[in-house]
Amino acid sequence: MNIFVLMKRTFDTEEKISIANGKINEEGAEFIINPYDEYAIEEAIQVRDQHGGEVTVVTVGNEEAEKELRTALAMGCDKAVLINIDDDVEEQDQHTVAKVLAEYLKDKNPDLILAGNVAIDGGSGQVGPRVAELLGIPYVTTITKLEIADGGKVTVVRDVEGDEEIIETSLPLLVTAQQGLNEPRYPSLPGIMKAKKKPLDELELDDLDLDEDDVEAKTKTIEVFLPPKREAGKILQGELADQVKELVHLLRSEAKVV
Repeated sequence: MNIFVLMKRTFDTEEKISIANGKINEEGAEFIINPYDEYAIEEAIQVRDQHGGEVTVVTVGNEEAEKELRTALAMGCDKAVLINIDDDVEEQDQHTVAKVLAEYLKDKNPDLILAGNVAIDGGSGQVGPRVAELLGIPYVTTITKLEIADGGKVTVVRDVEGDEEIIETSLPLLVTAQQGLNEPRYPSLPGIMKAKKKPLDELELDDLDLDEDDVEAKTKTIEVFLPPKREAGKILQGELADQVKELVHLLRSEAKVV
């Protein structure tokens, strides 16, 4: 089975993030594999181990993303591909990334493509479905279970706001992974050593027969800012009836929610 994972390198949100000149300051920041992509990587490895084939992890980024790709290889992926377009494309958005990934995948005959449900930095959840649309294959988002039977029949369980939906479809297919799909493994020491010898190819825009106009961003970031600091809460005093009156007054005058 020919399996691909779409991976993104993201900020570690447990680290302190600062803004400089209207952009997130990357100097000294920690980067990780997008956590939802880890579920996709783990599921891809399990599908390969059950059905055979090969897992290729792909990312659109710069040379710094090699570290996260090597981590994916150490987890058990077979190959990695870094598509570096930073030198050619100044502004990127979900359209840019999806167009590049679809162009790379269009002649690879993928049976299964997995991606994270969302990226924790942007949270749009657009790239996976956009890639599927460009490739003309079905897709199912926010999956929590994946079963592939002989003949390419696929059954997935999809998370739908506190409930679940069971869908039957067929390969080729793109799915996006939700928390609960599996428990991603940690890279083992033998896996880390093997990862150093596994192939990691680097491509550029020219290698995909694309030019800047083909992947021009469709959106523009106007401003980047940190959320306002939370103010200290208020403790109401007095009789219960007086507290209720004061609470209603504050909800109307300060919180403006009633």
